[in-house]
Amino acid sequence: MLAERADVCLAGNHDLGVIGAIDLAEFGGEAGIAARWTHEVLEPEARGLLERLEPVGTAHGVALYHGSARDPIWEYVLTDEAALATLELAGSPLVLVGHSHVALRVVRSGDVELDGGLASAGTELELDGAQAVLNPGSVGQPRDGDPRAAYLLLDLDTRRASFRRVEYDIERTQQEIREAGLPELLAARLEVGQ
Repeated sequence: MLAERADVCLAGNHDLGVIGAIDLAEFGGEAGIAARWTHEVLEPEARGLLERLEPVGTAHGVALYHGSARDPIWEYVLTDEAALATLELAGSPLVLVGHSHVALRVVRSGDVELDGGLASAGTELELDGAQAVLNPGSVGQPRDGDPRAAYLLLDLDTRRASFRRVEYDIERTQQEIREAGLPELLAARLEVGQ
């Protein structure tokens, strides 16, 4: 189980929806159908884990948010304004976010200068002396045009970050989505990372 392999886990909006902490009416379209399906099939042990999670955390001096520091559940950090607000509110020079399913790097050196954008596979960052908001991307349902599973290697000793991608069995995942009776769009979008 994931909890046995991870030091820190955060709750996302879908997690909170399937355990009833957020009204499932907040989810529309395919996302709503998937959240309702998950609510119905979630096993007690997994439900128990989700019930213990929060959308905010810290680890090793790194601020962690599912969404942003302003709105840990719903805000996408996809603009300079959202990234700057998160850096200012987080109180940490390094912030990791999720929610958007987009691998992203935004770095601030000095008082207000921001630099960044999408972080493609192989992007390497030197973090020493800068503030940064990083989104590792998504293991499932990526939305940045790269269908591979995304992850981030973060070395806090050397202050380096490396964005990575790995192939996975998309066809098998699509088959499982279809067999579950979930919307075709959820399966089809995996091929193109949208």
